[in-house]
Amino acid sequence: MSRIQKLALSFSLLTISTVAISSPRVIYGEDDRRDLFDSHNDPKLIELARSTAILVRKSDLKPEAQQFRLPKDTFGVSQGLCESEPFFEQPTPGFCSGFLVGDDLFVTAGHCITDAGMCAGVSMIFDYGYDQQGKDLSTVDADNVYYCKSIVSRAQESSNGKDYAVVKLDRPVVGREPLKIRRDGTISKGDPVTVIGHPSGLPTKITSGAKVRTNDSNLPYFVANLDTYGGNSGSAVFNTSTGEVEGILVRGETDFVDRNGCMVSKKCTEGACRGEDVTKADVYAQFVPAR
Repeated sequence: MSRIQKLALSFSLLTISTVAISSPRVIYGEDDRRDLFDSHNDPKLIELARSTAILVRKSDLKPEAQQFRLPKDTFGVSQGLCESEPFFEQPTPGFCSGFLVGDDLFVTAGHCITDAGMCAGVSMIFDYGYDQQGKDLSTVDADNVYYCKSIVSRAQESSNGKDYAVVKLDRPVVGREPLKIRRDGTISKGDPVTVIGHPSGLPTKITSGAKVRTNDSNLPYFVANLDTYGGNSGSAVFNTSTGEVEGILVRGETDFVDRNGCMVSKKCTEGACRGEDVTKADVYAQFVPAR
């Protein structure tokens, strides 16, 4: 790769990180984000979480024996947060989220992987979460790290809000099952939904307690009051009742607001603010072979 190509790739990855983080989110009502070890989690959701992954720039992975060392940036410092914010000391190496839908097929938001250059510079890391309290997440096993090989299909349309990317990984994923996506029908207003992903690049968070606000049949997305942040872009949004993927988290409200010189999560009542947009699964289902 020439020096110019390397510079172009670096610029592309910086751009994608900025775009992903600037796609804002918010807390609706109570903060429902939970680490994997939280005893309130439904065991079925913990199993589904095994097929979700965090997106990290390949350039941020430092080889170390059979592992990779990740950046040390913490949530509180990187976002300029007040110390009262949850997960203040947790690491934030990622910029987007995604999930497995086939042996070597992966889905994320279209603004997370915009072209072949960005694809070439992205890694997908599974099992990046606190399945036990105090776990060391400074390194990850190389076996859990996969790479974007090519883009199968992608869209990011400002005209109608369609936003998704289906990509092929460098090899089949082992030790976890592809997630089932909805192919027929549609979720209804008021139905419960759960998002599993990496808000602000944090370790895996399971976030339930949300409902569908609106679902216009003429639009490629529905709106829900999910507690999500910029790094949740690309996260799988599940029907809490069935465990089926209803779509991809792609847009939402402002993440943080200033409070006396430091930042805190913006909070809205359950029915207030704009809501969070979720690209419907049937938008990209044709590119995911049925299992």
